[in-house]
Amino acid sequence: MSMIRAVLISLLAVSSLMTLTTVFLLTNKDFYNTTSNLIKAKPDSRNGYSTTIINDSSEKSNSGSESSNVDIHDIISIDEHDDDYWSRPTLKSFINFNTSDEISIVTNINESYSYPDLSPTKNPWTESDYEPASVKPLVRASDTRRVKAALISLVRNEELNDLLGTMSQIEDKFNKKFNYQWIFFNDEDFTQNFKDKTAELAAPAKCTYVKIADSDWEEPEWIDLKKAELLASGFKKEVQYSDKPSYHRMCRWNSGIFFNDPAMRDLDWYWRVEPKTKYYCDIDYDVFAYMEDNDKDYGFNINLYDAPQSVATLWPTTVEFFANHTDYVHPNSARGWLIQDSRQRHYSITQGYSTCHFWSNFEIGRLDFFRSQEYTDFFKYLDRAGGFFYERWGDAPVHSVALGLMTDKSRIHFFRDIGYNHIPYFNCHNSPKCSGCTPGLFAEVNDLKKENCITEWFKIAGDN
Repeated sequence: MSMIRAVLISLLAVSSLMTLTTVFLLTNKDFYNTTSNLIKAKPDSRNGYSTTIINDSSEKSNSGSESSNVDIHDIISIDEHDDDYWSRPTLKSFINFNTSDEISIVTNINESYSYPDLSPTKNPWTESDYEPASVKPLVRASDTRRVKAALISLVRNEELNDLLGTMSQIEDKFNKKFNYQWIFFNDEDFTQNFKDKTAELAAPAKCTYVKIADSDWEEPEWIDLKKAELLASGFKKEVQYSDKPSYHRMCRWNSGIFFNDPAMRDLDWYWRVEPKTKYYCDIDYDVFAYMEDNDKDYGFNINLYDAPQSVATLWPTTVEFFANHTDYVHPNSARGWLIQDSRQRHYSITQGYSTCHFWSNFEIGRLDFFRSQEYTDFFKYLDRAGGFFYERWGDAPVHSVALGLMTDKSRIHFFRDIGYNHIPYFNCHNSPKCSGCTPGLFAEVNDLKKENCITEWFKIAGDN
């Protein structure tokens, strides 16, 4: 790190009662001059990361999904000039971030302005290509090839009817053609009725029912439960579900636990499915085979801003981690998407994070990425920091920050052709294969349309 000329800058003071946190940021010039030392190419040029497998292995009601009729990213009305708002305890009240010159972030805001704008020249939702371009022919239902993949869902017994509605759509539009297995997770035993109804709908596809181990679900031993409860009581007026322990457990499990469950051991790919979500378009190709053939790590279809209070210390914690693991940063990453300041209030509250993220209630992922040594180390660092319980770090921003820094941005795919709705947001393509949604619509409520971050993604990554 001696080659790095760090410039000390002060991040916005969150309040006069909070300790100023400062980090050293690389100047744009120094970033490029020291690329060979600060950011090293990965040993696996195809994957962009090594694939070492790590086998890591209260409230007794899980939160299941995020599929309630609310926007979990909306912050309940608050007055930031109110003394009670700024004097309430936060995670920042309990920690001090390292301010040594080793805390050199992977980039700074000035660099985000220097990237070429890769935005598509035409509206992606009105193009006439209804399927993605592929380096190999797309795999069709008539082909015999299948990859090691599953549709997975973390779901409660009482969500059965909502799940069946979503399953029916996925089966009709995709899985009746390809017959990939379903894996259902719950921290309680599934009822026989749940098993019978889902198995009947999925047939002939296999269904597996997994009760999550207590050691994987409940708070780890290093979490101070009293502190977590105190902080949750302060957040509950600002961030939805922050006062629900089961929701925090769900976020942690989805962030770093599920992919090492024994039920996932023989799989390479997963498609996350949540109850009460809607699918609007026929999918006539194997999405898993497409991801594998085109060297993709992750697929999404909604990209939006997060509630900054829920991740107020996620970025400083990330900075600390990567200061000691600079070789984990991919030289062609989408970091500019993470650190642009299009929402300056978000950027200030989070001390440098745009809060843009992939909405993970729909995601198709390469399990080797999440099982890699790099991601495992990152998750363990976040887990020890406690933000899953002391704040409300979600799996969506955690996945997004990791992907935005640790993989080649070309390996992240926008599934614009998969029409989708998780209340209140939509993705809908202008295609004869889609029905029941409005092409290009993001939200029906005007005030929510500003939550869309896809244009910022396009600027950095283009339309992959």
